[in-house]
Amino acid sequence: MAQPLMPHATASWLVDNSALTFEQIAAFCGLHILEVQAIADDTAATKLTGRDPIRAGELSQAEIDRGQDDPKYRLQMQREPDKAVRTKGPRYTPVSKRQDKPDGIAWLIRNHPELSDGQIGKLIGTTRTTIGAIRDRSHWNIANIQPKDPVTLGLTTQRELDAAVAKAAKAGRGEGMPVDLDIDRDRAALIEELRAEREAAAREAEAAHAAEEQTEGFVDPFAR
Repeated sequence: MAQPLMPHATASWLVDNSALTFEQIAAFCGLHILEVQAIADDTAATKLTGRDPIRAGELSQAEIDRGQDDPKYRLQMQREPDKAVRTKGPRYTPVSKRQDKPDGIAWLIRNHPELSDGQIGKLIGTTRTTIGAIRDRSHWNIANIQPKDPVTLGLTTQRELDAAVAKAAKAGRGEGMPVDLDIDRDRAALIEELRAEREAAAREAEAAHAAEEQTEGFVDPFAR
């Protein structure tokens, strides 16, 4: 399903300017319902500036009215946003995620030592100087850097990471070198483990939300 160009900013606008349910907003913006809840409660890390999907041509007022009249209705995109064209140059990283770059770099250095500084730079969108500082632990904030999966942080995609790792492994073997099947199996197992962790985290978030809803709906019969 197509999503608005700026999902979180669009969700913020819909929370403030419509009577749509959190489920409807989450479905339209491609977000988890807890993310929409955080936006509504102003508990998000950064206060978002709303983006009007009507002015952007992604929704019509009539479509919003239809959703407000029927909580089970799922909003339909009026016009998909123009696809971003990737140009040559460093990868753009949103300001809100730039502070996560050192954590992602540290994770790649620890878990994929076969990657070159150039490959890490392309994946994360950073410089060789920063990567070198984290490698030799001379980075100014090294005490607070915690290795975290850059895919989970949203700094790169699993497909891009897999492609870079495969390319690095192929280059490391060289022509005529035997293929180490154990390395391939270990890498595949690691990828599956990471995917399982992400799925488990999503299930835990959903379970927490369900438990919260049950708590809110509970009425103490002894309360006065």
